[in-house]
Amino acid sequence: MSAACGRGLKGSHLHSGRRSSPGGTRWPFDPETMVKKPLDEEQQATQIQAWWRGTLVRRTLLHAALCASIIQRWWRQVLRELPLLKQKRQLEAYTRQKWAAVRLQSWFRMWRVRLRYLRLLQATRIIQLYWRYHNCPTTGFFQGRYELTANQLELELEIFLGSQICRITECIPFPIKH
Repeated sequence: MSAACGRGLKGSHLHSGRRSSPGGTRWPFDPETMVKKPLDEEQQATQIQAWWRGTLVRRTLLHAALCASIIQRWWRQVLRELPLLKQKRQLEAYTRQKWAAVRLQSWFRMWRVRLRYLRLLQATRIIQLYWRYHNCPTTGFFQGRYELTANQLELELEIFLGSQICRITECIPFPIKH
């Protein structure tokens, strides 16, 4: 027994002079003498098959553990990126709302400028009618141009009444806030 204890075998594994594995099978050699007992071919084949099955099981378990590790790593990455994705979506929604508000304000300002321009155009037409039908005993004609920019309306009118020429130049600024 002293040789068995010197090799690291513990007394709890010894059973009537023979060492048994946790499953209850007996080892094919005597721990006292450390001499292997000859095995028949069937026992040797059984041992090889058991070793091979154990290898396959360990390989399968290792593959499953690696697959689980990959899935866990992927899921943790998804969980890390989720707040960033949510923040990006919120920023995009805010940007869309901001652009919509700016576009709406721009349309409103454009509508107001167009309304003012149409009023000025109507006033110009009234003046033309007045000059044509009420003030001019002879026939005459108007000639003019206008230029509309973002912040002003520039008018140049020339009224020809026989030998008289009347020139009107007006620059009307728009009250647009920037």
